[in-house]
Amino acid sequence: MSLDLPDLPDPIDALVGDGADRDTPSSHDRPAMPATDGSLIEVDDVSMGYDDVTVLDDVSLSVAAGEFVGLVGPNGAGKTTLLKAINGVLAPARGSVRVADQRVADLSSRAASRRVATVPQDTTVAFEFTVEDIVEMGRTPYHGRFSGDPDAGEAVERALERTETDQFRDRSVASLSGGERQRVVLARALAQETPALVLDEPTASLDVNHQVRTLELVRDLVDSEGKAALAAIHDLDLAARFCDRLAVLADGDLLAVGPPEEVLTAEHVGTAFDTDAAVLPNPVTGTPAVTPLSEPGEFDATVHVVGTGERTARTVAALSSAGARVTVGAVPAGDVAAATAREVAAETVTAPAFTTLDAEREAEARDLLVAADAAVVVEPVPAALRALVRDHDALVRIEDPDDGPRGNEKRSGADRSRGDGAVDAAEAATPETVVAGVRRALDNPVAADD
Repeated sequence: MSLDLPDLPDPIDALVGDGADRDTPSSHDRPAMPATDGSLIEVDDVSMGYDDVTVLDDVSLSVAAGEFVGLVGPNGAGKTTLLKAINGVLAPARGSVRVADQRVADLSSRAASRRVATVPQDTTVAFEFTVEDIVEMGRTPYHGRFSGDPDAGEAVERALERTETDQFRDRSVASLSGGERQRVVLARALAQETPALVLDEPTASLDVNHQVRTLELVRDLVDSEGKAALAAIHDLDLAARFCDRLAVLADGDLLAVGPPEEVLTAEHVGTAFDTDAAVLPNPVTGTPAVTPLSEPGEFDATVHVVGTGERTARTVAALSSAGARVTVGAVPAGDVAAATAREVAAETVTAPAFTTLDAEREAEARDLLVAADAAVVVEPVPAALRALVRDHDALVRIEDPDDGPRGNEKRSGADRSRGDGAVDAAEAATPETVVAGVRRALDNPVAADD
């Protein structure tokens, strides 16, 4: 596909419109917000490319007023190209883009800049403007040829304050760090006071604190002012935490669009990013958290794991990453260990929480245990489950960190009678070193009569 691109204006003008445009609004001439259930940004069957390379292929996406949508996908998927089509910097080869009920292709640059503001990925500024000057450039679309902008001062002050950049107002933008400069460019977009906002990797140059505060600010703008925000975000966990919906862009097409908990699945992440991943609820926010997994190793063994909680989950993940065939149970159905087992396709026996293990589930767990080359028990576990695994020839125990190390003098008679091989392996094992512990236990099997 070949795409003839128009001559592009100066980077600043591309974002805020040039002052010589024939379209000369009054300072209050802003596009009306649509109804609450209407879309502010509408992308319909957009296709774009460079030379013979197709970047976007019939992509359709909408963002409603009062909605924050995250655009996620691997590098080179076309996220930046899609954002440039929305703000009018690039023209689609096919399809159309509408912002605030107007086709972007039919608008002058200044008219488009009164509808959508952009926070670009590259925040480099060629000249040594002050921070206040940069932010005031967001008001360019409201300057008439022969008139000023009476709202400029108030809009600039609000933008500086909301982005916490007012302390830099008299400094040259060239003297700022990358993260500080990113916040200044965001302030410029806020001063533009548009109903729609597109952001290209707005947290890429920020420390963790300002990543969260920046997305909190966008979230607040969406909620309090009814803006429509579309942001390309590389951090999947942050995207899931702050966005109403996610759109996964891969190979020039939208793989999935919907709420984070529906879109961020191991299957979608694997397809889009070409990597195995575990997707589990963040224990603090409850939103999906994505953990990329290493390529499976070559540990040719079946290991049965007994335990609950995060340490058991890490143990299951470590064994699976090593290449082991993992079975788990019995474990409460809602436990994080059960969720992790599902993510890594481990066969699992689940049981209701806070109940005794019934005969049927105990038999299922025992069958998995008998078939396993080694067993791992992650303390603390109920006595019934500990009894289930203690007679296995290759047993690794991951101690409860609250109990401290268990020396020979603290072991039960059953533990002491098993010999030193398996117990020494257990003493050294943690969720991070469990693979080494299992290998040692397999190298020192315990005879049934030991």
